[in-house]
Amino acid sequence: MPTTATADRVDRDELLAFLRPRHRAVLMTRRGDGSPQLSPVTYGVDAEGRVVVSTYPQRAKVVNVRRDPAVSLCVLSDEWDGPWVQLDGATEVLDLPEALEPLVEYFRSISGEHPDWDEYRAAMARQGKSLVRVTVERWGPVATGGFPPSVVDKA
Repeated sequence: MPTTATADRVDRDELLAFLRPRHRAVLMTRRGDGSPQLSPVTYGVDAEGRVVVSTYPQRAKVVNVRRDPAVSLCVLSDEWDGPWVQLDGATEVLDLPEALEPLVEYFRSISGEHPDWDEYRAAMARQGKSLVRVTVERWGPVATGGFPPSVVDKA
């Protein structure tokens, strides 16, 4: 039996429940000429429900969002054919030292407790990390691939 595609509209709480166990996304920012720039990212969700991405201040995504904070993300499941969702939102960039504790929260949202938080903080400072924080403003349905229902009904 063919698989039927789905597109489930969800409220914010259901969206956050979908996002929290997943950590893979493609972040779309805009270059200076307005064309899209795509970056595969690992993300977490902070306590306020914002999508957070650890990065470096010189990366294209950071340069782009400092100029134009509007972004989109395609959040993917670990399984290639698993459910996914597109998010749209506005970003802010946190640089060190302001980024240090949010980077701790970022780590916790993905991996739980670190064996040595002092070591982690020192590594983030040494590496000069930044944190991109996305306030989700809208989102599409949580979708799965497959055939349209009209095709499945004919099978």
